[in-house]
Amino acid sequence: MSALISISGLTKKYSKDTVLNDVSLTVHAGQIFGLLGPNGAGKTTCLQALLGLTSYQGDIDVLGYNPAKDRVKMLSEVAYIADVAILPKWMKVQQTIAYMAGVHPKFNQAKALDFLAKTNISLSAKIKNLSKGMVTQVHLALILAVDAKVLVLDEPTLGLDLLTRRQFYDHLLEDFYQSDKCILITTHQIEEIEHILTDIAFIQEGKIVMTASLKQLQQRFCCLSVDADNKEAALQLNPLYTHSQMGLTSMIFDNTNSTQLSELGTVSTPTLAEIFIASVSGSQPTNTSADINNQGGSV
Repeated sequence: MSALISISGLTKKYSKDTVLNDVSLTVHAGQIFGLLGPNGAGKTTCLQALLGLTSYQGDIDVLGYNPAKDRVKMLSEVAYIADVAILPKWMKVQQTIAYMAGVHPKFNQAKALDFLAKTNISLSAKIKNLSKGMVTQVHLALILAVDAKVLVLDEPTLGLDLLTRRQFYDHLLEDFYQSDKCILITTHQIEEIEHILTDIAFIQEGKIVMTASLKQLQQRFCCLSVDADNKEAALQLNPLYTHSQMGLTSMIFDNTNSTQLSELGTVSTPTLAEIFIASVSGSQPTNTSADINNQGGSV
């Protein structure tokens, strides 16, 4: 696989605060790469450096371009969707399409129109009269109609309802993803994207604490559910993470013999959200779904 994004030794400081500390990542063609971390971990700052939106120390290569020096050329091959879809409110939908056709050499107007034909959005509607979900769909139509090699998504479905979020990712796979392209995404809705990710990196306090493919994670981690009688015996095997609720205790183990664990309780494959919580929280008891889905904001 060819590397489309290479980040090495990326460091970013604000006064005395280090937001990113020696971050190194490589994203290859064909990958849908999730950059996951708690609030303030440095996810958005990493993407801003990648897009040439902030100064940094270290080396970044995107499709052979240096974002700090070749940003204009780089953006002809890179598409970006931020956590808030902002379009001029006075414009009509058809005007946004005409504008993109006039300013971006790789914009496919027919593709954008075809995408919007699948929605209930009128081309004559003004942006200010559309719901947040509709604005996101217009934004997505504009971005996916650009023949880009790299798509960067920073909390792209923040604040949208469940149906709209699902439609967003369905369109992403149908209308953008190809084996010669890559997608780099940050989100708090981990459960919703687990099924589309090929690889992940966990970032905490500005440092990468884990990188792996989803296949590697499934082989490496396991979840054990035990009752009170076997809890102490399971704890002796040093779980990475422990959570008790309603008389049952769930434990996440890293590189532990599943046969040995099965003698104590029920062994299963943990979700990506559970592995994430275990990796960034250690043994601190946490309600996984609530904590991940209710986190807001980013750095």
